[in-house]
Amino acid sequence: MPLYEHVYLARQDLSQQQVDELTAQYKGVIEQLGGKVAKAEYWGVKSLTYRIRKNRKAHFTLLNVEAPPAALDEVERQEHISEDVLRAMTVRVEELEAGPSAMMRKVDRDRDRDERRGERRRDRDGPDSRGPRGPREDRGDGDDVETTER
Repeated sequence: MPLYEHVYLARQDLSQQQVDELTAQYKGVIEQLGGKVAKAEYWGVKSLTYRIRKNRKAHFTLLNVEAPPAALDEVERQEHISEDVLRAMTVRVEELEAGPSAMMRKVDRDRDRDERRGERRRDRDGPDSRGPRGPREDRGDGDDVETTER
């Protein structure tokens, strides 16, 4: 059976639960027509490069699918009918990726980088500082002058 990667974009005003229900619905269609979904990844809400139907953001979801072409045709047909789905794209691949997709690896890498940066800042500045020049009260640069209203 052919292998596919299918990504669809859902409207930003949907909740994550509604997006999960859409994913479950599409999985059901694929399984009814003799295919199987090897992996479903929710990538989160991401900004779009340009507006699509007045939406600037969308929920991104990836499905790794092993199914006959008719199953994917039916899923795409239902997505085109649905007002909740902004765009969908299916690509036939030679083999499905076993681990997390590139998008999920990027999220993990960015999260690790941010955690490391936070640790370095805390080490450099200390627990009570407000920046690279040290605590605010020790600066002596006149920031403690009171202002009165007139």
